[in-house]
Amino acid sequence: MLKYSLRYIKDLLNIAFPIILGNVGFIMIGVGDVIIAGRHSTDTLAAISLATAIINCITIMGIGVLGSISPILSNYRGAGKEPEKYFYPSLKFTIILSLLMSIVILVLMSFVDKFGFESHLTPLIKDYFFITAFSTFGAYLHYMTKEFLQSFEIVLFPNLLTIFAVFLNLFLNIILAFGYGPIPEMGAKGLALASLIIRYFMGIVLFIYCYKKIKIKYHKESQYYKEMLQVGLPSSLAIMIEFVAFNSITVIMGRVSGIYAAAQNIICTITSIAFMVPLAIGNAAGVKVGFSNGARLFTELKKYAYTAISISAIFMACSALIVAIAPGIVTSLFTSDKELAAVCVPIIYTLCFFQVFDGIQASLAGIFRGLKHTEIVMKGNFIAFWLIALPLGCLLAFHYKLNLMGFWYALIVSIIILCIILFTNLLKQFKGMKG
Repeated sequence: MLKYSLRYIKDLLNIAFPIILGNVGFIMIGVGDVIIAGRHSTDTLAAISLATAIINCITIMGIGVLGSISPILSNYRGAGKEPEKYFYPSLKFTIILSLLMSIVILVLMSFVDKFGFESHLTPLIKDYFFITAFSTFGAYLHYMTKEFLQSFEIVLFPNLLTIFAVFLNLFLNIILAFGYGPIPEMGAKGLALASLIIRYFMGIVLFIYCYKKIKIKYHKESQYYKEMLQVGLPSSLAIMIEFVAFNSITVIMGRVSGIYAAAQNIICTITSIAFMVPLAIGNAAGVKVGFSNGARLFTELKKYAYTAISISAIFMACSALIVAIAPGIVTSLFTSDKELAAVCVPIIYTLCFFQVFDGIQASLAGIFRGLKHTEIVMKGNFIAFWLIALPLGCLLAFHYKLNLMGFWYALIVSIIILCIILFTNLLKQFKGMKG
């Protein structure tokens, strides 16, 4: 029994470990933005926090749809189809999607003045919006090619590239935000410009690698687009629902004071670092479950699913314990502002409870992508974050005067309910499988 359990753990980690490195690298790019912004000024940090809170709610929609590529193509591999044929259709879809999202960002930029933010932050937010709109294609190209390679279980190079990008991004952030020599100090605008350069660099390099690594075949099939939308749209809506909920908290509390927006950004960055591990486990589970589903190896499928959930839960419990030991030290990595730190530290203790269940739901979402049943994830996220977390959070934050802490109490309740919904439905899926 132990021998077989270790096999499933090994299979998942062989795929997940490079993805973990890449995911941590990806979030460290964001961490670099937050750290440099915080060192530049609290206003810069508040401005990029509010800007990314809105922009992420738009761009994550496309990321969710593109995230369907690896589980769909893994199912094709398991069924004996040729996934190499779907590179060009994926690229065309990416180009159209990025153009639409860029237009939406530019349109929303004109409404920033009406959001009610502190007036001195508005110009910084609009600068960040404008530059970020033109970086969307680079980001989507990188994500599409990474997903395509992941469907073949090629995960090392794409994620090593992300690690390299962390250091390049940090260098560019420092130079462009603070200025150096002939380069003027640009603050939030410099951070946005650094992100644009990094996104195109990663996208183009991975595109070239993918083109050379895989024997790509030209193929045109409308059914693939339909399947991408059937699997990816509910998945993207599920991610968007969660992102909008979290970023709505940033916007709601940012209207009270910019310091709450900055604090929410720091807290979300801290939890995102640990979250990259169960997210990678979920991606690995999506590939393995997808292959097993396509090959109709249902016993294997169930074992990969349960193993992924267990790994994620154990890791996040250990991570929560580490963060709880030294919240002040963790916060000091992002800001030297004592008032901002005083808001963050108490919430970090609350965050520790949230993390464990957040890790479990990440693995469950990956498993459902592999099964190509993503509607339940969308419905579960809507119930948990919009029907429970936001209303309860507003009640606790404003009626009971708990401010940002009130929202995090509500998030704990909502994430537990989400895990119950997803796990219960997974068991129902398993009952209908034979073999």
